[in-house]
Amino acid sequence: MRKPDFVSREITSSITGDKSPIDLSEENQTDVVILGYEQRYLRRKVIQCASGKLLLVDLPAALVLENDNCLVIESGGYIRVKSADEKLLEIKSSDAHQLAIFAYHLGNRHLPVQIEPEKLLIRYDHVIEAMLIKLGAHVTPINAPFNPEGGAYGLGRTHGHDHGHNHGQNHEDAPEHDHVDRLDLNGPSDAS
Repeated sequence: MRKPDFVSREITSSITGDKSPIDLSEENQTDVVILGYEQRYLRRKVIQCASGKLLLVDLPAALVLENDNCLVIESGGYIRVKSADEKLLEIKSSDAHQLAIFAYHLGNRHLPVQIEPEKLLIRYDHVIEAMLIKLGAHVTPINAPFNPEGGAYGLGRTHGHDHGHNHGQNHEDAPEHDHVDRLDLNGPSDAS
């Protein structure tokens, strides 16, 4: 692997707080990086941009990048993050209650789920597909970006909560500890 072309040690000014807001206009976008769900969870990793350039992302903490987030380049400009199409299962039902039951069964298996008003999306799994069909779901394999709901604790991952205790223990008397967070990587808001 060749040496990365540049290094990003910050994301947007909305995270670093002490920097002036960056200009997220199109002329300052230097590249795009297209990443799948698993690839968008990172702290320090070399990723390849659409142009072929390599980028060493070096962040102070692990986080989940979302579609349209921006990676600020130390030398100026930014790289737009896009969610890659992935092999998914689209789960539908004509009954909202039944769709909630499907969501329950998927959550009970700690599967990442993208919840939309009329459907659920999960990564393709033939075993889960068979279970859902048996439960009466209308299941269709599709290719689309996957942006699941965050986990209850860390907001970033549904299966990233292992740090020495099981889920039978409550958090009220647990020592303070960190979880992965979804950070606002969309730059300054217009409502300021």
